[in-house]
Amino acid sequence: MLPMTLPESDALDHFTKARGAHGDLQQALHNELILQHRDLADSVAAAYAGQGRDRADLRQVAYIGLIKAVRRFDPAIGRRFPAFAVPTIHGEIKRYLRDLSWMVRPPREVQDLRTTVAKVYPSLTQRLAREPSLPELARELGQTEKIVSEALTCHSSLQPDSLDAPFQGGFLADVHGSIDGRLEQAENLVVLAEAIRTLDDGEKDLLCRRYFHEEPQQVIGERLGMTQMQVSRRLAKILVKLQHEILGRPAPAKAAAVARAQAGAAVGAQTASA
Repeated sequence: MLPMTLPESDALDHFTKARGAHGDLQQALHNELILQHRDLADSVAAAYAGQGRDRADLRQVAYIGLIKAVRRFDPAIGRRFPAFAVPTIHGEIKRYLRDLSWMVRPPREVQDLRTTVAKVYPSLTQRLAREPSLPELARELGQTEKIVSEALTCHSSLQPDSLDAPFQGGFLADVHGSIDGRLEQAENLVVLAEAIRTLDDGEKDLLCRRYFHEEPQQVIGERLGMTQMQVSRRLAKILVKLQHEILGRPAPAKAAAVARAQAGAAVGAQTASA
């Protein structure tokens, strides 16, 4: 195994041997070179440590970048391996943070702006001698306050709070998963929409004027050439019709027609038997 303080010239010799080797010998030389330069990966990974980022994960990703750098480095093109390896490791970590480290992945522009905010925030704080406000940050970055606010808060998407976290004397899970009355309302609206489709155009127009535009019955009557009483009665009939349609019962006129048909059938049967 290579010593941990291998001179640069010896390391270049090992890179040259590795490029000319094959199979197990090449793999062994690559493994030794990876161990020799592991401190490069550790130092690059440390630069990305922060809130919501697991240090062990960052090191593993940095090692992947180091492995790729060792396999790609050609001493015939460049003589300094660290100058080639460090950008390669940075690129591997940036791709990981951009694409794979989010529990809930925000839009790309928000991710990139979050990185920019992290760079601008310290210098702006020093210039103002205090923490900058959201409008000041937005002006500095040339962005809207809304998207800057999203960038500032999107770090919670990296590692959301646990539902078992304490919250207002209980747990965070206690405020989630409650019954949402809007779901029942949505179902009612769907049923009502189906019932309204059974109305004719005049009935729909009357409902729209009274309950959507909230026009008084007197005004509706004047528009349609009806008295206020006629409008009231017609609206009542429409509502009864909708009620029967929603409850799955035939409207009164329909029920009467069905009853007459059934009675006629019964009389016919009795006459035939006689």
